[in-house]
Amino acid sequence: MTSRSTLTAWLASLDGARLARVIVARKDAVASPEPRSMGEVAERLQRPGSVALALPQLPLPCVQVAETLAALGTLSRGALARALGATAPAAARELDVVLEALADHALVWPDGDGDLHMAAPLRHAWDAPLGLDAPLEKLLEGVTSEELRGMLVALGIKPVGTRQQRAAAVLEHHGDPERVASLIVKAPSAARELLQRRAKSVSPQTEFIVFGAPEADSLPGARWALDRGFLVRDRHGYGRDLMPAEVALALRGPDWHAPFEPVPPATELVSVTAVEVNREAAAAATAFAAHAASVLSVCSAAPPARLKSGGIGARELGRTGKAAHAVDVVVRIALESAYSVGLLAADGHRITPTKAYDAWAAQEPAAQFAVLLQAWWNLPLTPSQARDADDKALPALAGAAPCDGCLQARGGLLTAAARLPEGLGVQVATDLGPLVAWHRPLAHPSFQDETPFATAVREAELLGVIARGSISPLGAALLAGDAEELAAACRRLLPEATGTARLGGDLTAVVSGTPAARLADLLDATADRETSGTASVWRFSANSIRRALDTGRTPDEVSAELAAIAAGSLPQPLSYLIADAARRHGRVRIAPAACVIHGDEPALLAELAAHRGLAPLGLRRLAPTVLVSAAAPDQTLAALRDQGYAPVAEAADGTVRIEKVPPRRAAAVPTPRRASAKAGTGRAAHRAAEASTVVDSHTLAARLLNAPPTAPEPDPFGTGVPFGTDTEEIVAGYARQLTYADVRQLGHALDAGTAITVEYVAASGSRTVRTLSRLELDPPYLEAWCHLRDAERVFTLSRIHSVMPV
Repeated sequence: MTSRSTLTAWLASLDGARLARVIVARKDAVASPEPRSMGEVAERLQRPGSVALALPQLPLPCVQVAETLAALGTLSRGALARALGATAPAAARELDVVLEALADHALVWPDGDGDLHMAAPLRHAWDAPLGLDAPLEKLLEGVTSEELRGMLVALGIKPVGTRQQRAAAVLEHHGDPERVASLIVKAPSAARELLQRRAKSVSPQTEFIVFGAPEADSLPGARWALDRGFLVRDRHGYGRDLMPAEVALALRGPDWHAPFEPVPPATELVSVTAVEVNREAAAAATAFAAHAASVLSVCSAAPPARLKSGGIGARELGRTGKAAHAVDVVVRIALESAYSVGLLAADGHRITPTKAYDAWAAQEPAAQFAVLLQAWWNLPLTPSQARDADDKALPALAGAAPCDGCLQARGGLLTAAARLPEGLGVQVATDLGPLVAWHRPLAHPSFQDETPFATAVREAELLGVIARGSISPLGAALLAGDAEELAAACRRLLPEATGTARLGGDLTAVVSGTPAARLADLLDATADRETSGTASVWRFSANSIRRALDTGRTPDEVSAELAAIAAGSLPQPLSYLIADAARRHGRVRIAPAACVIHGDEPALLAELAAHRGLAPLGLRRLAPTVLVSAAAPDQTLAALRDQGYAPVAEAADGTVRIEKVPPRRAAAVPTPRRASAKAGTGRAAHRAAEASTVVDSHTLAARLLNAPPTAPEPDPFGTGVPFGTDTEEIVAGYARQLTYADVRQLGHALDAGTAITVEYVAASGSRTVRTLSRLELDPPYLEAWCHLRDAERVFTLSRIHSVMPV
């Protein structure tokens, strides 16, 4: 029986509650369009892409059991326990728990005879599961009859007639571990050492031969082993010698067991209260929210430039961090998170805020932080981890591929923290690293980490997701995927925005907590920010007040706006500063010409003409109140301001030119790369859509159990069974290699306008997996935006070999 047929039968034998658990664990298998039969569910569960999504979410013992079955094939429950060394009662119970978890994910399931079957794609998840090469039967497929005869002669067995009989004789001999071990014990020392060494490790790398055939005895002892079938030359692998799995297992001996670690590693724990966790999480979240808001505000005022290769370079990151008073890691997380949810977008050679940013900036800090935190959780990369020599931010703009291991590392980190006993936490947060490796063994730590997953842990602490070595309410809400609970946790932990500032006689403005958007805009316009964080400080100066006056505010308006946000009365030094700046403002005016400087005070213009610092302008006096400059108006304006003067620019009609420039905003439409990141990781927006469209798991389970195990499939060439839609019929007529489940999935994506992931085989024979959106059917072609190439592409329907929902 095929794995699909045994899976269909097993699914049909489940009760509603158990089938609902499978549906919850493998939601992609029941994505729209809803499957019509258990057979279609089984087919979707067996898709390689679906299995590839499920496997990385499993803890170490589940992966170890799956690898053992991939290496040894179909086994009974008892044979698997013996292979793992899990025959003791306690270990047997742990194995039952692991098998139950694998069954809940429909990766391993029992049949009616008690044998354990596995999803077919799992057999190809490892190049050499348990360090074993392929079984002898498969390796002998490329061996000639004469070579088989030579093996039998070398083994001391009388050769039989046909090739099939000779292969069976070799298989029978090598299938007896004792005979294999006893023969190898008597082998020459070089051959014995070579075989014993190979039995304990994975096959070496391919040996490439430039000219001629590979040497038969390239390693000492290899010739003896090849003659007897203990090594088999892979003619399709450039001469690599492979050891049959039966031989390796025989050499490992009866006491060898596949690795099985059902219990997570021990970690030193300390007592920690919920109050302490909440307090530290609140402090971290509040500080990050304030810094992130400052970073994005800087991007609004002075959008960072893009590198030619894409992304934001270290120089722009440093400038943004300095202006926002934020450390590099905060700048990177803020930029990556904001870009992923459309608050920032590429606009020419710069990264600028979108109109969505304006709505976000008007929200309370808790709502702002919830958006960025959810975006960080869904990021397909680790923002603070360098990915190339340029150490750029927003590497997606440079075509960098997403990293699913980063998502798994975050999931493993929060899972590990959530599984700690209540009231306990690790002494140092980085001690969670080994637990992450156990909960997500396929999530590899960064090579830059001094301890496993240190970068992921540091980011989680910075955001308040991990606090005092334990999971915080923020982390628990992220792990549960509950957007409403996340928003509530943010409201509980983060204070409301502060709408007032304490204005001091030392010309400073101090804001405790996160300043409201209106307050921050006013202080940024009238003062220079010195610090940001849980408390922010601005300092007023003649230049900062002059900037406010340059935007068209009058002195009375500046005083009134500052008095409205002051916690007390306006300090007298600040009032004097505003009055003095207003008195000096506009005494000199610059009008467009070549250009002309004029004013009402002859002495002041004489001072300008004689000023050494203004000599590069080539000022010449035409009249007591008129100077002419050799420089352009903007250059002249900047030069005078650099020397401490407060000139204003005039328009062509003689009126004062207001220098209030509207903030630059990128197009609201998300870039294709961003759409790819969202679609490729299938996170927040996709989850929200799922919640509203996917049928309740128990309802769907009951419906499937009441339906026939298999449904008749329509055929475009006349089986009499009608297609669900006209689109399905058109797709099926051209994409003949697709199963009907894939046809339904592609037809639904075309009709609903949703993205889809396909495996595409080009005319050259190369296979690629691509996420496609903006689908348009033009038989026999499919036009779509390809997120792999970031461009419109035309695909031949007959070359699409499989389909997966995004």
